[in-house]
Amino acid sequence: MQITETRDNEVITIAIEGRVDTNTSPQVQDAILKSFQKVNQVVLDFSQCTYVSSAGLRALLIGQKTASSKKGTMKLVHVPEILMNVLQMSGFVNILTIE
Repeated sequence: MQITETRDNEVITIAIEGRVDTNTSPQVQDAILKSFQKVNQVVLDFSQCTYVSSAGLRALLIGQKTASSKKGTMKLVHVPEILMNVLQMSGFVNILTIE
């Protein structure tokens, strides 16, 4: 898995490439939390992400809770259909902002 962070004024975009699983989800969670220390708007680009496990969903949930506590926003963009199915089945489409 590879994580690329870019900043545009007060928005940080985190591009995730590869699989987010038990081994890599701590890196995703760390990237999200560090981003919220710098800005209040975080965008997660999932266009190159191929898999998200329950550990990955946990990292997203922690990110969303952090966004709410900081009165910020976290949104997912370019989510592939296969990952969208996982988010729908888990009910995360009701928790996360997905574009």
